[in-house]
Amino acid sequence: MRSTGTLFFIAAIMVLLDFYVYQAVKTVTQPLSERARMYIHFGFWLVSVLTIFSLLAFPFVPALQQSKIFRNYVFAVLAGLFIAKLIAATIFLVDDIRRGGWWALVNIYKKTGGQSLGDGSMVSRSVFLSWIGLGLGSTLFGTMLWGFKNKYNYQVKKLKLSFPNLPAAFEGLKLVQISDVHSGSLQDVKEVNKGIDLILAQNPDLIFFTGDLVNDRATEMDPLKTSFARLQAPLGVYSSLGNHDYGDYVQWPSAAEKQANLQALMQVHKDMGWQLLMNEHKVLERNGEKIAVLGIENWGAKGRFPKYGKMEEAVTGTEDIPFKLLLSHDPSHWDAQVKKQYPDIDIMFSGHTHGMQFGLENPYFKWSPVKWMYKQWAGLYEDGAQKLYVNRGFGFIGYPGRVGIMPEITVIEFSRA
Repeated sequence: MRSTGTLFFIAAIMVLLDFYVYQAVKTVTQPLSERARMYIHFGFWLVSVLTIFSLLAFPFVPALQQSKIFRNYVFAVLAGLFIAKLIAATIFLVDDIRRGGWWALVNIYKKTGGQSLGDGSMVSRSVFLSWIGLGLGSTLFGTMLWGFKNKYNYQVKKLKLSFPNLPAAFEGLKLVQISDVHSGSLQDVKEVNKGIDLILAQNPDLIFFTGDLVNDRATEMDPLKTSFARLQAPLGVYSSLGNHDYGDYVQWPSAAEKQANLQALMQVHKDMGWQLLMNEHKVLERNGEKIAVLGIENWGAKGRFPKYGKMEEAVTGTEDIPFKLLLSHDPSHWDAQVKKQYPDIDIMFSGHTHGMQFGLENPYFKWSPVKWMYKQWAGLYEDGAQKLYVNRGFGFIGYPGRVGIMPEITVIEFSRA
């Protein structure tokens, strides 16, 4: 985080939550021996103090800021504890409303001279609701810990798409899309190479990468350049930039250093043999027939994500190309601009959302909290003749794991309708 004020605010909320949750801990441990209660209460406050200390130390200890283990796992545990306590506190609040309502009812009856419902003292906290709150919070926290093992659990998702205007020469074209590598988070090069092997095993004609190669800095790719340079395809590997690639989330000493970082990242794409599309297009030709691959810089319509992309520059010169594929990192671009102004874009490829790395997904049902911000957040979407595919991401950021929404390698085979 860039604001230490934000950290102190979060720490203050966490302290309040700790005191609130502790009341429930005391309730459920009442039947235990005095020694058992002492150990549990001491353990509760030890974890709480260490949590607050770690959070507040982060802005002032460079070693913590540079540590992948701390940034990935410790922050994930802190976030997990915070969310778990917040959920538990919501249940406790329901119990406190019940207690307060009963107390008020008792006192109203006394004042009106009616039959007394009690002695007017506060109703005791519900042991049942206390267990429910602690149980829900603990289950969520445990689920997040379990999700750590899924961060390299790459899933190959295959689909076939038909387009009436696809040139006959490109019948059966096989494309692989990956997105959101976030190399600054990846630690296990061996596991990453297994993902690369899976991609190559699909024998794609064409490979797309749709942004966020790094978290912030071009140097994050140093341990992984050799691995990703293995990605090759007969028609080429094409890439675009995502919001993280610009270094916008780092306090740079100067604007020149920030720009140098972006130039270095662009060189990384080139060194790996990827063709980075910066508001431009490439024409692919087979047997005299053509399709166009367009790529723009990041363009986001949600939150405060930047609009660096320039579609008008990318499409110029493609007017006579019958079939167009667009790489654009942020899926909100599709509704906000592409569908409205560029109806001749046949299919757009995005990433960005990661499916929030948390949700539920099976052949009949798909849900993630990220849907409350992004209408299109994972998989295929269609509107008339136009299509959008949102990749769930190859890597991860913030939370070093996946629950329900696995890292994705997309394989699409094209045919004529």
